[in-house]
Amino acid sequence: MLQPLPIPVDAEVIRGLKYFDQLDALLKRLHEVGCARDAARNRKLHYDQYCMLILLFLFNPAVKSLRSLQQTSELKNVQKKLGCPRISLGSFSESADVFDPERLKEIIGELGQRLEPHNRDPRLKDLRDTVTLVDATLLTALPRMAEASFLKAKTGSGLVKWRLHTHFEVDRHVPIRIDITRAAGGAADERAVLERTIDSDRLYVMDRGYAKFRLFNKIVAARSSYLCRIRDNSAWEVVEERPLSPAAVAERVTQDVLITLGASSKKKTRPDHKMRLITIQCKPHRKAGRSSRYNRKGSTGPACDGELRLVTNLLDVPAEVIALLYHYRWTIEIFFRFFKQILGCRHLLSHSQNGIEIQTYCAIIACMLISLWTGKKPTLRTYEMICWYLLGVADLEEMLGHIAKLKE
Repeated sequence: MLQPLPIPVDAEVIRGLKYFDQLDALLKRLHEVGCARDAARNRKLHYDQYCMLILLFLFNPAVKSLRSLQQTSELKNVQKKLGCPRISLGSFSESADVFDPERLKEIIGELGQRLEPHNRDPRLKDLRDTVTLVDATLLTALPRMAEASFLKAKTGSGLVKWRLHTHFEVDRHVPIRIDITRAAGGAADERAVLERTIDSDRLYVMDRGYAKFRLFNKIVAARSSYLCRIRDNSAWEVVEERPLSPAAVAERVTQDVLITLGASSKKKTRPDHKMRLITIQCKPHRKAGRSSRYNRKGSTGPACDGELRLVTNLLDVPAEVIALLYHYRWTIEIFFRFFKQILGCRHLLSHSQNGIEIQTYCAIIACMLISLWTGKKPTLRTYEMICWYLLGVADLEEMLGHIAKLKE
């Protein structure tokens, strides 16, 4: 099928580049990264310039693809403001394998320290640990034709799938970490990746795909805590029944008990700490089969019998707060939608792991910059206003007026 020709990018739609001046000091440390093997000292596209171009792609909807980004680099104003030369498609693709994505994590950490919590829910004020949502999402990419043909013959699909393992802070409403792996088992399993990235003083809120006794034990050993949904067929023994407060009943909590999780015949694999089970009434649904893919009566996700079963090592937190914490878990799903559909990261500028990591980390920086510029969490309306300004549709006064309303 013929692909539509790219829309020419005019200099008139590339506005607001002075805001990128603020990024110069932030990214300047990356300028010489990847130049060690450049004995001739003739590298033209440097790491900081590469990142500036990706940020331009993220913040300007007129730039929709690698080809339009290459065309944008030919504009004199872009070259002057971003300090980068005209790029070729080949040099942009090859540069991704030279630059080290880990260096961007330093910048993400520094920006994260400057971010303030956004209107923290007062019901969570007594929690000791930082509420951190954990989940993963998939990105797909079409590799080079030779690799695609090999994959097609081996797996039946020419698409390469990447999994983005994300840690998302509720208070600051930004991702603080994303680890990228090929979407396969073993070391790329969601639970295995989390085991390698556990930090102290965090409350990890997870869905049932992360339910694993060894993972629970490692989180507690790291002086953190967890809240995780377990499967409907999980086995446990009740140790102590707790009374439900009116506030808990109002949040549809149906049970609050201390338990021993796991079958009694497998004591060696049980959690090595006290656990608590909270059950919450919810709407039951069944899983729709392939034949009823478009049947609204079913669901594409796992079936639910009408109860959410949540386990945690938080023994003294009120049951209604536990229910609220799991409700916040959906915030990370909203971020994934913002990341893919609004920032445009469903479209990958590079299909190598290095390139995908750099684009992903630049997207995290973009989210943090929106929060720092506006003092509020990134939203579709705010992102659109920034884009209108960069396109020249909105002027500076209108954009600052929108930000002022957010702060009010």
